[in-house]
Amino acid sequence: QVQLVESGGGSVQAGGSLRLSCAVSRATVSNYCMGWFRQAPGKEREGVVVIDSDGRVTYAGAAKGRFTISKDNAKNTLYLQMNSLKPEDTAMYYCAADEGYCSGGFFRGSGSYWGQGTQVTVSS
Repeated sequence: QVQLVESGGGSVQAGGSLRLSCAVSRATVSNYCMGWFRQAPGKEREGVVVIDSDGRVTYAGAAKGRFTISKDNAKNTLYLQMNSLKPEDTAMYYCAADEGYCSGGFFRGSGSYWGQGTQVTVSS
């Protein structure tokens, strides 16, 4: 069973930065569609950014220009660098994965494998 473990969340002030990590076991990140999702209290889970198995990246509008997704194949880890954080970025952040290329529904949350989440809190 593929396992995803997120880390790196925390509390920061607006304008600050955080880097989230998603350590992957029993799978090879280079062969997987992977992404970051978030869910704020009282809101539905939403896609933040996705990186396909061929490296193609798709960002949600709120993430463009501020967040960067990357994979470290040697460490088998997915990252999310978040800069210029805003209070509205406050949420539980999850990584997700599917083997092969991203399906049309992956950005909408149809991934097969999910981590337990890491909390990000941004204060004004």
